[in-house]
Amino acid sequence: MNTLLTIDERNAVLRSMAKLVEQEKESILKANKIDLDNYSGDDLAMEDRLKVDDSKIKGMVASLEHLASQEDPVGVERFSFKHENGMQVYNKTASFGTVMIIYESRPDVTVEAAGIAFKSGNKILLKGGKESLNSNLRIVELWHQALKENNVSTEWVEYLQFDRKQTQEFLAHPTQPVDLIVPRGGERLIKFVKENSSAQVIVSGRGNNFVYVHDQADLDIALNVILNGKTGKISACNAVDKVLIDSHLPNKEEFLKKIVDKLSEYDVEFIADKSLEGKLENSRPVKSEDEWYEEFLDYKILIGEVDSVSEAIAKINKYSGGHSASIISKDDQAAKQFMETVDNAAVYHNASTRFTDGGQLGLGGELAISTDKLHQRGPIGLQHLVTNKWYIHGNGQIR
Repeated sequence: MNTLLTIDERNAVLRSMAKLVEQEKESILKANKIDLDNYSGDDLAMEDRLKVDDSKIKGMVASLEHLASQEDPVGVERFSFKHENGMQVYNKTASFGTVMIIYESRPDVTVEAAGIAFKSGNKILLKGGKESLNSNLRIVELWHQALKENNVSTEWVEYLQFDRKQTQEFLAHPTQPVDLIVPRGGERLIKFVKENSSAQVIVSGRGNNFVYVHDQADLDIALNVILNGKTGKISACNAVDKVLIDSHLPNKEEFLKKIVDKLSEYDVEFIADKSLEGKLENSRPVKSEDEWYEEFLDYKILIGEVDSVSEAIAKINKYSGGHSASIISKDDQAAKQFMETVDNAAVYHNASTRFTDGGQLGLGGELAISTDKLHQRGPIGLQHLVTNKWYIHGNGQIR
């Protein structure tokens, strides 16, 4: 769009959308039930992300209301400088222009991620998966209603009902300007977007997160963190897939038995690295090194043994998705070494990786969780979905 909406216009649309989502809860749930009934059900994580319930609706409404209450992320002065020739120089935040969000399953993305991009002054292009089409189209109808109620063009939020071939063609040769693309989904989707896109891509990367149980760990904390990370939400990119146990951990065998007993209540499949073969009940050996790299998105966990903090760090830096890792330890120095050296977007000391989430980390919501280092790493909130622009005021200066 050529003209940036005022902050009052953007906030009014967001508040209207919050009311509409609440009022039209039943119609959203009805559309979602059609999607769920049509879904083949062969992917637990996909099905979990697809489902909309009362809790998710409440989350959508809360996200929109919170966004409407936040300061305008556009036009924020980041730097100022008075040139010796009298020019006044400013650097301010600016919207990208048009943001395309391409995603699988999650109808909540149609509300929350679109809301963040809209509040940041961007036109939104939404390309959801076919499995959530009915849910997405109903939510986009509500976006258009919210825009119309505030005399704002419905072109600000557009749904692209493309098949895979059309999507590929649009990514490579967009028929309208696209300034930024955010893929939300599995590795195949991310790879597809990166390979085909002619626009900049923020990679909302895979998880494959690690918990390292140091030899000075509080074992109750360790057990709770592993249990929460593995069973809290298997479809989340902040779930735990790998656990590293320090070989010097006191009562190691007893602790391993507790892990197996607790996770077995959730029918978790256990994979034992060769370092623990024969020491982990009801486990199978690692099939290949590929399993160390894999994000499971399933009731599955791989457990291995390391001899030191340094070995744990090296293993995580080699195999993880660059997302989140946690050390469980009473030793602050070991935790410091781990947190400073592990090359992940979020590092934890005695806490669950499940907190890598924009809402949980104080951002109020997130567009994505980036495992890239440019331009923003980790949860991308409202204040991060901006670029910047230089404003120079003079009175005839030449160089």
